[in-house]
Amino acid sequence: MAAPFIINTRDLARRPGSMRQVALTVAASEPLGSEVIAIPAGTPIHLDLRLEAVSEGVLVTGTASSVATGECVRCLREVTEDVEVDLTELFAYEGTRSQRTVAGDSEDSQDVDPLPVLDGDLLDLEATVTDAVVPSLPFQPLCDPDCAGLCSECGVRLDDAEPDHHHEVLDPRWAALSALASREESEGEEEAPR
Repeated sequence: MAAPFIINTRDLARRPGSMRQVALTVAASEPLGSEVIAIPAGTPIHLDLRLEAVSEGVLVTGTASSVATGECVRCLREVTEDVEVDLTELFAYEGTRSQRTVAGDSEDSQDVDPLPVLDGDLLDLEATVTDAVVPSLPFQPLCDPDCAGLCSECGVRLDDAEPDHHHEVLDPRWAALSALASREESEGEEEAPR
């Protein structure tokens, strides 16, 4: 069984200029994202692609779209986010020396990132899709930009609480006196005649 992100390019036959459109839906094999928000494993990812043979290999352009789920970082409510990213990747033919320079245009640069290579006529888009989707997800997802979060005292969601929701906070310097007063009250109730 072939991996879901693998596409056969045999029909392009290494003829520069030949191209075809590909529309397919694949399932994410593992979660794409972080602990806070991700496209869960098994979620459909829709790929709308154009494959074009060029002299160095096969140029893939198009979009990937899906739905990510996670939690609001302020109130922990579930967040659902539509994801659509652009894809552009050149897959080099086996045996070619096509490379792209990461550090800049200098010819003697030591930081060279080789292009992904076709495996015969097959290209694997999984790393390309992952590299495009993961950085596009929000670092701190919110259910609403104006989310008030949770009450630090009782944990109630402030957007659902009464407008005047608050807790009386005693100055810690007076806490010992409060404890003494409540102890005296309880002792006084025990001694009261019935």
